[in-house]
This record gives sequence, C-alpha cells and structure tokens, in this order.
Amino acid sequence: MKFNGGRPINASTKEMNAMDKSKIKPLYLVLGSGSLGFALVKELKERDKELFVVDKDPQKVETLREEAYDAMVGDISDPEVLEKINTKNLAAIMILSSDPLANKAALANIRKKVSPDVYCVARASDAINMQEMEALGADLVIIPPKVVAKSLARSLERAESMLRGNKLVQWFNGLRGKTMAIVVHNNPDPDSISGALALQEIAKSFDVVSDILYGGEIGHQENKAFVNLLGIDLFKMEDRDISNYDKVALVDCAVPGSNNKLQPGTHIGAVFDHHPVGDTHIDAEFIDIRPNVGASATILTKYLQELNIDIDQKLATALLYGIRTDTLDFKRNTDPSDLSAASFLYPLSEHDILDQLERPSMSTETLDVLGEAILNRQIYSGYLISNVGSIRDRDTLPQAADYLLNLEGISTTLVFGVSEDTIFISGRSNDIRVNLGDAMKKAFGEGSGGGHANAAAAQIPLGVFSVAKDRQTLLKLVNESVVKRFLNAVGVEESSKK
Repeated sequence: MKFNGGRPINASTKEMNAMDKSKIKPLYLVLGSGSLGFALVKELKERDKELFVVDKDPQKVETLREEAYDAMVGDISDPEVLEKINTKNLAAIMILSSDPLANKAALANIRKKVSPDVYCVARASDAINMQEMEALGADLVIIPPKVVAKSLARSLERAESMLRGNKLVQWFNGLRGKTMAIVVHNNPDPDSISGALALQEIAKSFDVVSDILYGGEIGHQENKAFVNLLGIDLFKMEDRDISNYDKVALVDCAVPGSNNKLQPGTHIGAVFDHHPVGDTHIDAEFIDIRPNVGASATILTKYLQELNIDIDQKLATALLYGIRTDTLDFKRNTDPSDLSAASFLYPLSEHDILDQLERPSMSTETLDVLGEAILNRQIYSGYLISNVGSIRDRDTLPQAADYLLNLEGISTTLVFGVSEDTIFISGRSNDIRVNLGDAMKKAFGEGSGGGHANAAAAQIPLGVFSVAKDRQTLLKLVNESVVKRFLNAVGVEESSKK
C-alpha cells in the first residue's frame, strides 16, 4: 500500500488523481524530524505547504499526527520506506535527521529510486560530511550550527544598521534648520556624487539645506555624462566659503585635505566612506567607514532604506550607477550589501539613462593617454608600469590602467602622469597576492596613496622635482622615482624588466 500525504490511495484518491493536476499541491517530504525538522514542518505548514514526515521515533510521529501533520514511522535509511510514499508530485526532499550515516543512505536511495533531479536538502554534521553529501547529489547541504550562526550574524547586522540609523537621526536632529556642505573627493566619480546626492536627500528630510562641493575637475566622459544627463547640481570648492556652512560632511573620502580641498585639521560633522583608512585618526562627530563595502553609494542607500525616505527615479538611477561603476559591475570589491542595494534600486531606476551612460564617447585626450600608456609600457614580472607624461585630465589614468590590465601576462598595472604641480598615479590589479592599496601607501606615503586591494591611486606634490630645468628632465626624474618606489614596495627587482 502506498501513502499519499500520509493517506492510503483509495477510490477517492484515484478520482483526485484524474482531476486537473494544477489543483494538486506539490509535496514536501521531510525525512527525520528532530528539533530542526519539526521547526521546519511547522514553518512550511504555516505557509500552507503539503507535507509528509518520516521518522523512526513512534512517539514523535504520534505527536505530529496529533497536531494534524501527515507522518509515518520508518527508518529513513531503508530503501523500502520510499516505496511506501507517492513521490510523483514531490517539490523537494529534506533529509534532516541527526544521524549522518542514515542521512547519507537516504540521499543515496533517493537518487537511485526516486529521481536524480528532485531537489534535495541534506543535513551534515561537519565539513567533511558536507562534502560527502554533495558528492552523493545533495542540492543544498546545511550544518545546523552554521545556519544558526549566519542567522544570528544577520540579526546582529540588522541591529547594527538600526543603531547607525538612530545615531544619524540624532545627529541630524541637532542640525535642523541649519546648513551643511557635503564635500566629495577631488575629480569626483559617480559613486561619490550619488552618495552625496543621497546624503542631501536625507538632510532635506531634516530641514537641513546642503550643497555638494568638489575640487578639481569632472573630466572622465562617463562622469560628465552622468552629471549632465541627471541634472546634478555641484559647486566647486573655490566658489563657496566653507566657513558659511554650519557643518561639513565628507562622502567617499575621510580625511580633510587628503584627496579633497578642505584644509587639513578641518572639523568634520559626518564621514561616509568605503575606503580603508588604516590607523588614521578621523576627527568627526559621526563616522561610518566600511572598507568591506564596494561603494559609498551602497552605504547611503542603506540609510535611505533604514530611515524610510522616498527615493525618486533620479536618485535611484544615480545610486545604482554609482554602485555599478565602483564595483566594476559587481566584479571588484563587492559585498552582499552592494548586491542587495542594487536589487532594491533597480526597479526604481531610469534604464534608458543607464544605457546612455554606459556608452559615452571617448575624448581625444583619453585616446592620446591610452596610446602613450601602451607605447611607454615597462613590464617587470607581470607588473606593467607606464609613464604617460604631461596630463590635463587625471581621470584618463584609471581608464588606461583598466585597459592595460587586459594584456596577456599582466596582473598589475600602474599608470602615472604629471600635471602642473602634482604627480597622479592610478593602479589596478587582479593578483590575489598583491594588496595594491597597501603597496601605494608603502611606496608613496600614508597621506599620498591608498585604496583597495585591486584598485588604488596616489597623488604626490611635485615638490623637489619642480627644480628640474626643463619638462623632459622633470618627467625622467619622476619616472625613475615612481618606478623605483613602487617596485621596492611590491618586492620586485628592476632587473626583471622585459
């Protein structure tokens, strides 16, 4: 006799089988109840799922039946148990007993006697047992202590997020009716700009008037298109007196005077950044620096969600594009929070604008710098270093560094150029042995260089190099110094040049 949902097949059951199959619920089979299995069947029952439970303990089975669950007594490792169950409409099988050997036997029987395709969740006791279950064909293997730990970690993250949100609310409540300058890093990118836009929206909800200020230029074609297409209002630092604002906030940078036009030592109201700062002391009233997160836009998106602030299409588009560009479409420095933020923003965004942003024209200067980078490349054991000479737009350097990383045999690129008074350096790496941000700091100083493991930058005042008699001599001195410092930092001999 076979069981269908715990009931023998009889005349009425056969009539049901002749009915429209779409009216029959998929069946979830739970093998081995225990505390985990019992908790699961209760959850599935509340979700109106069709369940059937097999357990070798008659008392547990009787308890389940008393609570209106379909269940039967049986040894889950016995292949004949499966023959007593109608498995035609199975959605999934959960093997959840506390006996690893019984679980392995049950999984093997299912793959042989039921189907190699039915979705199977199996419980494992440890990592080795987990590998064995996966080898037997389990689609998902869980180790209960790890499941509990992950669930608790998510809960703690939620608590931390609520705490940050509450502290930010308190900070803004003390600023109601006042003004704030939101300062982004020099030559801002979509991540910093969109993060600043989000902070501006948060400030607006607290009756705080704010301006977004930047230093340098918006030179990268995509960045120009980003600002123009979305109609973003930005102001240059030299056009605003910072002392006229009640508070100053930093977005996508953390230290006054480091990659921004603020005076060193300026007191900061709030900092939002995802770049590692090491042991640098940050003087601010509110600090949120998360180096594990791929974009500052992600951090500010989470605050918008936490504070339940409406996000219009313009802001959603800006934030989504900021996250995508800084994570290189989720291929660089990406955290699960970046993915969840992007998932939240995606349906709110203007996709026609996103399409236009992804296909900007290339400027003549970018093409020239890329040509110089290719022509002047120096290769040292997988490290490509290129001096592109004099530049007007520093945003051309990361584009060149990204492009050269595609060359065969190259794992790390460093492209640098010289403006009127500064050496600008941009690096990219896909070598897991190299932390490019640390290498930049080591080579060019804590305050001059830094970034992530696979994307970093540095800017160095010309200083003593400015005494060079002519431009060619200057470029030669800069080249020798940058190459030597960087190779020493990563432990590569100059003699390894190809």
